[in-house]
Amino acid sequence: MFQRVIDDFKQSTGTALRLTSLAAAVALGLFITTSFLCAAAFVFVLQKYGPVEACLTGAGIFFVVTLIAAGCYMVRKNQVKARAAHAAETSKSAVQTALADPMLVAAGIQVIRAVGVKKLIPILAVAGLALGFLASRNSPRDEAPAE
Repeated sequence: MFQRVIDDFKQSTGTALRLTSLAAAVALGLFITTSFLCAAAFVFVLQKYGPVEACLTGAGIFFVVTLIAAGCYMVRKNQVKARAAHAAETSKSAVQTALADPMLVAAGIQVIRAVGVKKLIPILAVAGLALGFLASRNSPRDEAPAE
């Protein structure tokens, strides 16, 4: 049984490593291609118009690329926020559904009867304190998520 889990882990790790190295090779090739295209555009504009215009053209190209990358980043950031909001909404509705379950309420009443109200109050206070610490530790902050 454990051998099967280990084999699955090895296979998934190997696949992830191969995909990562392939993505790195593609990124390197794209970088080199972009470098040569920028050099060719610079030389073309340099010969046709002059050095100042060639430098401004290169700056303009890189500015457009930067704007596109920033736009992609903003879209991705909004998608992450939307997913987090949807997950929070789903988890809240699951908790509300669980608390509305009559079987859960009946089990709670039986626990209260078995333990006793006087003993249960300090236990609930400690549980509430622990829940407060957990909620403050996992709460979303105004920081940008690491991607």
